[in-house]
Amino acid sequence: MSDDHVRTRFAPSPTGALHLGNARTALFNWLFARGRGGRLVLRSEDTDVARSDTVHLEGLQRDLHWLGLDWDEGPDIGGPYAPYAQSARMDVYRGYLDQLVAADRAYPCFCTREELEIARRRQRAAGRPPRYPGTCAHLDAAARAQRRAEGREATLRFRVPGEGINGFEDLLRGRQEWRPGDVGDFVIARSDGTPAFLFANAVDDALMDITHVLRGEDHLSNTPRQVLVLETLALRVPAYGHFPLILGEDDRPLSKRHGAASVADLRDAGYRPEAIVNHLARIGYTPGTEQLATADALARDFEPTRVARSSGRHDPRALDGWQDRALDGLDDRALWDWLEATAPADAPPLPVDGATFVAAVRANVRLPDDAWHWARALFDPAAVPDGDARAEIAAAGPGFFRAALAVETPDPHADFRAWARAVGQASGRRGRGLFRPLRAAITGAVEGPELTAVVPLVPRELFHERLQACASD
Repeated sequence: MSDDHVRTRFAPSPTGALHLGNARTALFNWLFARGRGGRLVLRSEDTDVARSDTVHLEGLQRDLHWLGLDWDEGPDIGGPYAPYAQSARMDVYRGYLDQLVAADRAYPCFCTREELEIARRRQRAAGRPPRYPGTCAHLDAAARAQRRAEGREATLRFRVPGEGINGFEDLLRGRQEWRPGDVGDFVIARSDGTPAFLFANAVDDALMDITHVLRGEDHLSNTPRQVLVLETLALRVPAYGHFPLILGEDDRPLSKRHGAASVADLRDAGYRPEAIVNHLARIGYTPGTEQLATADALARDFEPTRVARSSGRHDPRALDGWQDRALDGLDDRALWDWLEATAPADAPPLPVDGATFVAAVRANVRLPDDAWHWARALFDPAAVPDGDARAEIAAAGPGFFRAALAVETPDPHADFRAWARAVGQASGRRGRGLFRPLRAAITGAVEGPELTAVVPLVPRELFHERLQACASD
């Protein structure tokens, strides 16, 4: 298959927010398509009407755009294989389902959930893997009519051939083979007539000319069934590649139901999109560079065969590291422009230029909240020291701060270090015993940005008010 005809797809169910596991799936498909000059299709798999929501679809699209992952065809922009929402393709699926029924490759199954569960328990007790026992596989027309008269609803099952060895080449795992008995007859349409996920998913991949399906290993068990369906319908089978799932810190796969962090959550917290992209690109995969890279640069190097076969782990500390690198790549003005757009309603007015403020505190900023914390600490007259700072102030005692106030030259705003040395001489303190109580009084914390950088920014009146408050206790 030539690279000039690569078509991948990201096909989420719009039943919740885009979490990091699905975001990596979208990223890998985007990297594969863009790195080969191909096309990415966005498809909404919304046949689960009870759980699907247009609000969720809009949120997914918004999150993908924010990450910088665009698509060439989809529900919002159309394309040659529209519609791209499965809920609008029911007539297409019914035609292929009818074709299978007419060829006796699909049949109605009237088994209830309770009956199926009893059968599975018996198989497990006998040491066999649970498979559909074929209860309804050979019912004649009269038996089917009787069950319908009893009010029984029927799903539609695909009739799996009884012998032979089938297989496909997995892009990551190599040759995968199975026997019909490993699969068992499976449901391709629900009792309400809507197609099952694996059926609609496979049919759409073929009809939308998808050449490569890159997805998580949780879909590996679906692939034999989908290959059988497509081959029976004489539709083209795409190339499949299944990569391991992302695990959380508790060793469980990330998922919406597991409560995994969503892309929207991370965006709202202030993470940069390039940080998330670089983090996701390295979970279970090693790009050709260890540096922060653009998505386009990652795409030029992406090769699915290099994805690890063992599960990768989402480490929030690793994401923080990429966030730090992303911020390091911004100059003071660009960093301030980003922070200014996140200003909370209670942000204090800055008495200095924003870029000047950023230059002083950026080493202590990872997320926007960090910056606004220091803005309040340095410029808000109502700010109060935290617990550690209060303890440090109390330990130094009022006399220390009275000695500091008595030192009028050199000017602390012009040469803080020289002023601090003079305070040390006047108080008999030095090192941590000198600088920690000064920091606690001036910034309200015992750790933080370099005092030489931030003291010149603190308004003179506020600077003296804070020292005076400590001297009066």
